[in-house]
Amino acid sequence: MALDEAKKGIWKSGKGKGRKTPKGRQLDDVAHAEVVELLEHGPRKRDMLIEYLHLIQDTFGHLSTAHIRALAEELRLGQAEIFEVASFYAHFDVVKDGETPPPALTIRVCDSLSCELAGAEQLQAALEDGLDPAQVRVLRAPCMGRCDTAPVLEIGHNHIDHATPEKVLAAISADDTHAHIPDYETFADYVAQGGYETLKDLRANGDWEAVQDKVLEAGLRGLGGAGFPSGKKWGFVRMNEGTRYLAVNGDEGEPGTFKDRYYLERTPHLFLEGMLVAAWAVEAEKAFIYMRDEYPAVLAILRREIAALEDAGIVEQGYIDLRRGAGAYICGEESAMIESIEGKRGEPRHRPPFVAQVGIFGRPTLVHNVETLLWVAKICREGPECLNSVELNGRKGLRSYSVSGRVKNPGVHLLPAGSTITDVIAACGGMAEGHSFKAYQPGGPSSGLLPASMHDIPLDFDTLQPHGTFIGSAAVVVLGDQDSARDAALNMLRFFEDESCGQCTPCRVGCEKAVKLMQSDTWDTGLLEELSQAMVDTSICGLGQAAPNPIRLTMKHFANEI
Repeated sequence: MALDEAKKGIWKSGKGKGRKTPKGRQLDDVAHAEVVELLEHGPRKRDMLIEYLHLIQDTFGHLSTAHIRALAEELRLGQAEIFEVASFYAHFDVVKDGETPPPALTIRVCDSLSCELAGAEQLQAALEDGLDPAQVRVLRAPCMGRCDTAPVLEIGHNHIDHATPEKVLAAISADDTHAHIPDYETFADYVAQGGYETLKDLRANGDWEAVQDKVLEAGLRGLGGAGFPSGKKWGFVRMNEGTRYLAVNGDEGEPGTFKDRYYLERTPHLFLEGMLVAAWAVEAEKAFIYMRDEYPAVLAILRREIAALEDAGIVEQGYIDLRRGAGAYICGEESAMIESIEGKRGEPRHRPPFVAQVGIFGRPTLVHNVETLLWVAKICREGPECLNSVELNGRKGLRSYSVSGRVKNPGVHLLPAGSTITDVIAACGGMAEGHSFKAYQPGGPSSGLLPASMHDIPLDFDTLQPHGTFIGSAAVVVLGDQDSARDAALNMLRFFEDESCGQCTPCRVGCEKAVKLMQSDTWDTGLLEELSQAMVDTSICGLGQAAPNPIRLTMKHFANEI
């Protein structure tokens, strides 16, 4: 056969028509140029995928298929791989061919329990009726970490506390859609008060085991919710050879929790020094801060103050890597957070191995909560007695309670760890006008509801487990006599239904079925208990295992409502 004849048929379809391009979506030159400009001339790193998606979303208001194709070209990834990551996170708007992009302005109305009690449902309905959907998109959204000023909404990146339609219209008219940065202790302020002297001394002369012993003596436990003794983690990570990392879990997504935001918007350097002490203790080659996207002011503060640390020579440029979440509660679970840091879908890993052995990029990783590291700095500066010298009801230490709901003065209240709900309400100035105490959520929706009759239990680690619940992140929501425990439980399960990552069937399907069963006039308690037990026994992570708590405790303590 002649060579010319052998070449016939290449790039031809069965009908004999020639194809000028390879199969699949073609690269759009304009979109490609736009993506290249956004990414600038830096290296194209797979683990930065979520950061790159944020750049496109922030610039264009959505993720078009043309931009996804262009990003795939730059990262040498399949489009399907980028699409599955982008579609996992709530803050990315993937717009397919032929679909209309969302309006330029989006309003997210928080629908967590505290905001629902404050009228968020009526607020959202009023906004949907009063605004042009072609100009403004109104969405319901999970907790934004501002439960003390409910109802709350986010217009663009501007949070409006005690929100009303009038405040929203005023913000739109003034084009007030950017985050407002509160006054806080800057690097210069912190250094003037002796900040970073402890870190410098430890780096020069310190013994990490002595610092670990000091943290253990203080009784510090993980304040993200798990309550594991903080100092013990350091030894677990140190025992592994090779590269080690530190990761800060700033994805404070448990509804009712806002203590980390409270501290970061006031004293960010106390946290940063504690983080650098922990990083020094485990000889971490890099420190990652994973911060939820719902905290734009905190993200702005951290960017500014990390740059100040770099300018002062306290850390090398790039040593602290600030990563931005994208609206996924599940990324508060440490292994899901690590998956997200690596630029993947935030799905929990099977354990073992634990992240102290196999964490970021497969290397040993120390994971701490924001408030935990704030206390590490205080313990190193003031000694273990700053925590262990406080005692109440047989419990030692201090707890930051995020309190919201039917109290006069909601907010973060630093109280002895042995405080009861009676003490917490008293610290808030008592119940709100016109409300008498009925029930409370001791540690976010994962902890369910307890009745007012159980008012004498110390709200601390290990004290609530005998009652079928736990303190978690100390997210306390107080209900009054006019509130429905049944409705509150349904609110909690709807949250879990929305936020289940979908990886395991017991959680994905279980939450959905629970919501449907709980909407019945009369609950099928036998079926709900059977479903709850299956979820607890077989779910991969704590979301599915804890989601039944609101169901079980409502059936136990508020049977008259169901």
